[in-house]
Amino acid sequence: MASLSLCLKPYKFFPIKFSLSQNFKTPENYNNIINYSNNDPINFNVKGKDLKPIIITGNPPTFVSAPDRRIVAVGDLHGDLSKARWALNMAGVLSSDGRDLWTGGETVLIQLGDILDRGEDEIAILSLLRSLDIQARVEGGAVFQVNGNHETMNIEGDYRYVDSGGFEECMDFLEYLNECNHNWDEAFIGWNAVSERRKEDRQKYQNNFDPWSLIKKQRGIIARSVLLQPGGRLSRELARHPIVLQVNDWVFCHGGLLPHHVGYGIERMNKEVSHWMRVEHDNDEDTTSPLPFIATRGYDSVVWNRLYSRDTSDLADYEINQIHEMLEETLRALGAKAMVVGHTPQIDGVNCEYNCSIWRVDVGMSSGVLNSRPEGVLYVNISVRFWKSTATKQEQLEAMVMRPMNYRFSATYKTKENVTGMEAI
Repeated sequence: MASLSLCLKPYKFFPIKFSLSQNFKTPENYNNIINYSNNDPINFNVKGKDLKPIIITGNPPTFVSAPDRRIVAVGDLHGDLSKARWALNMAGVLSSDGRDLWTGGETVLIQLGDILDRGEDEIAILSLLRSLDIQARVEGGAVFQVNGNHETMNIEGDYRYVDSGGFEECMDFLEYLNECNHNWDEAFIGWNAVSERRKEDRQKYQNNFDPWSLIKKQRGIIARSVLLQPGGRLSRELARHPIVLQVNDWVFCHGGLLPHHVGYGIERMNKEVSHWMRVEHDNDEDTTSPLPFIATRGYDSVVWNRLYSRDTSDLADYEINQIHEMLEETLRALGAKAMVVGHTPQIDGVNCEYNCSIWRVDVGMSSGVLNSRPEGVLYVNISVRFWKSTATKQEQLEAMVMRPMNYRFSATYKTKENVTGMEAI
């Protein structure tokens, strides 16, 4: 296949020139550390420590056995690198000295998706999590991500919620990739360490009234589409992550898993979404994989479902019972005891419902959402607790009022659906 090249003429204060090859191959020694097996489960551990190995099954990962590990879940980050670092530091997995070192030991960290949109440091957060995963595995821990609706929206080419800084980060990153001689792993893993300095350099010369401003915005859209179109390098990076992940007897997904999703098969859904993102080619034909609707589209799909995140005070008793029964049926089918979801900001912070069989961890911490203080869930053996910092409810309510949403109720699952389409929180 011929390489895809895109060269943009440099202009004053903001030179841009890059070309991107679709034939990039990850170095073999890196595959041994990071990539997941297509067929057989893999396990890893750290010498000198009396721990059972972590075993990962599926490509992308679907089932993870992590015996005797501390498990931490963090919700939507939406392009806010400073809040991401704050949250990870509070969770005890990231150093506070600015060196972005893993301090979690054998901890397993799960991020619940929606890293993209509403902020200007999206690639930097993805880079940080990949770097932490590499470090964690040396210590016997691991970092996992599940994809959310904003990841799938961007791969579809829906850029309605992209921050202007997000487009500019795509241009900066492609320039950096060019400087790294198109070595994807070197550029991607190292990006979080250099992104802030490059952003500061860019902003020194930023002028929204410059006649080049419109051209720069167009270049930003092109750069994002190069990275995030199906088969783009960043899309293929996201394809490494599942839509649904089960760690021990806990299920993690962005919106919520329903009985018919389990009946369809969660490993099947993960493979189909990953295939769609990577645009695999069958029989050497250049054909695009169809969009996996059950996982990524529709109000009751895995990444869009808000059924379990609704405030129960708005529901009648029979509705609460129906939702609880549906949740219990889903968990029984997977042999799980609880589910953790993001997607819908919780005004009162991290909480659980339905006898704590569902945990809601999206607190809208990004400055592009509610700008609330970070919170998360910590699971150790049979004990579950959540960590949080203080913020007044009034502050968060005021932030929510600034982003009004117009909902109606769907008759099928009584879940929220926007009148003009699903609201992409």
